[in-house]
Amino acid sequence: MKWVIVALVLVPVLAGAASLAKTEEFKTAPEAAAHCPGDVVVWSTLSKSKAFHLAASRYYGKTKHGAYVCEKDALAAGFHAAKS
Repeated sequence: MKWVIVALVLVPVLAGAASLAKTEEFKTAPEAAAHCPGDVVVWSTLSKSKAFHLAASRYYGKTKHGAYVCEKDALAAGFHAAKS
């Protein structure tokens, strides 16, 4: 009889590894606009949903846990536009 060694390797995944860097999150829309001239400023929910809201949304700047960010940064971090 031959033995086969099978290894199960668990690789830790950091929570929020694909989230936005704190340096890309702003408390006000003008601060975000200064960081990303020529880009659209969106409100990111910073939650598991990874959704962001455009200025025309009723949730823009209104959710409990969120920040103003550049749309390009949000998309690069895996966020998507909210459906509502």
